[in-house]
Amino acid sequence: MIEIVFLGTAASAPSIQRGLPSQVVLYRDERFLVDCGEGTQRQILRSGLGFRRLQRVLLTHGHLDHILGLGGLVSTFARWEAVERMEIYGGRRALERVNDLLFRVVLRGARPPIPIDFIPIRPGILMESDTFEVRSFPVQHRGPGCYGYLFREKPRRPFLADKAAALGVPAGPVRRDLVNGLPVTLAGGRVIHPDEVLGPARPGISLALTGDVVRVDDLVEAVRGVDLLVCEATYLERDADLARRFGHLTAAKAAWLAREAGARRLMLNHLSQRYRIREILEEARAIFRETFVARDFDHLRITRERIELLNQELQDDETLRGAAGPATLE
Repeated sequence: MIEIVFLGTAASAPSIQRGLPSQVVLYRDERFLVDCGEGTQRQILRSGLGFRRLQRVLLTHGHLDHILGLGGLVSTFARWEAVERMEIYGGRRALERVNDLLFRVVLRGARPPIPIDFIPIRPGILMESDTFEVRSFPVQHRGPGCYGYLFREKPRRPFLADKAAALGVPAGPVRRDLVNGLPVTLAGGRVIHPDEVLGPARPGISLALTGDVVRVDDLVEAVRGVDLLVCEATYLERDADLARRFGHLTAAKAAWLAREAGARRLMLNHLSQRYRIREILEEARAIFRETFVARDFDHLRITRERIELLNQELQDDETLRGAAGPATLE
């Protein structure tokens, strides 16, 4: 299971209903803050997530609407002792700008209240465990060093309980060893190998976030087959020239990417105030039906069986949504 909480879904400037870009991805005990626009720490509090275990920050790029919240967040972390250190990942240009923000403006040369590690990234695996991995992939926006991120469970072979029972494999640690790929010896001396009780590997669930991006034809393989694709949709096709000029996508281009990559669902964010939600959905759904528009504090849970919106009901208009749910994006 992977979860995502949208903290800010506006493009460039906040609105009454939308904060600046930021989201938290959750997997088991891991948390990843992707971008940190101005006001993110307040959005974290309003979301109910809290600050603990938010020491990993992944930056898509270094534009101010994606990084300005880091100054306040570092200050709050220091006062509340929510984390012992911070790891900030991003392209070199983004990290240089964040370094200037924190050390020249916020701290003004003072020693940081907690250790801060700046980790430049390249395309490929950023971190992984036995069950999970985070990958970065390059995107084109404005300037070098812009990245999207893929969060993915590793493939898993399901345990076939009926076969195990037929072979006389008892419940307990013996079955756990088989699941972990180890052969076991039964009480009578018979050796059971994992292949005898494990089915074919099933792909794990996955979530991709593109960040700000101007073209998508080069991203199809990077997000191939994801369960949830989170993609910007700053403009509509009638303003495609503006989109190209400022390095952004139209809703139609985001939907094209979802369709060509075989994504299961598409969630649009980084939205301009110039359009109504209904317009955005109509343009995107004409190309990829399973499209939704993210709002601040939407909390999605992604499993193999379904994608649930945990805290709000789905609507296609501009009205504020009250507490409801869970709703299912099926």
